[in-house]
Amino acid sequence: MKKIKDFFKYDNVGLLFILPAFIYMAIFVGYPILSNIILSLKDVSVRNLANGDQHFIGFTNYMEIFADEVFKTSLLNTLLFTVACLVFQFLIGFCLALFFNKRFKIAKPVRGLLMIPWMMPMTVTALMFKFMFSTDVGIINYILRSLGIIEKNIEWLTTPGSAMAAVIMANIWIGIPFNTILLSTGLTTIPQELYESASVDGANKFQKLKCITLPLLRPTIESILVLGFIYTFKVYDIVYVMTEGGPVNSTHLLSTYSYKLSFDMFQYSKGSAVANVLFLILLLVGMLYIKITMKGEEE
Repeated sequence: MKKIKDFFKYDNVGLLFILPAFIYMAIFVGYPILSNIILSLKDVSVRNLANGDQHFIGFTNYMEIFADEVFKTSLLNTLLFTVACLVFQFLIGFCLALFFNKRFKIAKPVRGLLMIPWMMPMTVTALMFKFMFSTDVGIINYILRSLGIIEKNIEWLTTPGSAMAAVIMANIWIGIPFNTILLSTGLTTIPQELYESASVDGANKFQKLKCITLPLLRPTIESILVLGFIYTFKVYDIVYVMTEGGPVNSTHLLSTYSYKLSFDMFQYSKGSAVANVLFLILLLVGMLYIKITMKGEEE
């Protein structure tokens, strides 16, 4: 009893408040991750799933997927998809944030409307873009034909290069509001007196952007890029709905290839191994984000 009283006496009672969250995370996050790691070290497929004939094979699954050409393609596609989306989402979002930072009557309502793509379900957005890029009835081909840019319809989703471009454009459209809102919030924290002093000293708009806006927005920009990387690197639903990883594996990402191995080819251990590679990459990026955040707080 004395130890229990001492526990509450020294303000350790706060630990009890985080105990429910810890239990929840341990059951619904920690256990699935651990179970998936163990599964990737076994030989589990549709052949031996029910009979219990599952044995440990170590890192054999990892060696096999790293020798798999489709895995290599999926990894490169994931990196290309992530970098392309991040660059265009940030540039467009930054320009829109600068625009809406100006004071005019409909700035706030329009900025609120920009959140619609972010709030819409991913599946709905993917179906919308799939229809827009369809060969025969898609509005993209209709506009290009009307302007005289093309003579015959482009098969956007059945050609490797254009299929990846279509998927990237769909994800860019979703991510722009996220970048715009966070950058707009960051811009509001910059004192206007700095811009006024710079104007008195004869600084032009580009110099203000380079010497005031970008340096003071650095913590916000770092957070946006790291979080954007995490959100984009694990994208699954947009690609699966629009192309299912095709044509000829040209739009397969790590997430979609993991799903294909597990639930189309029923190679559960290999699918888990691919998912763990994805998890490891995101874990490293997440640790980088925590390090950047702690460094920013210290400064």
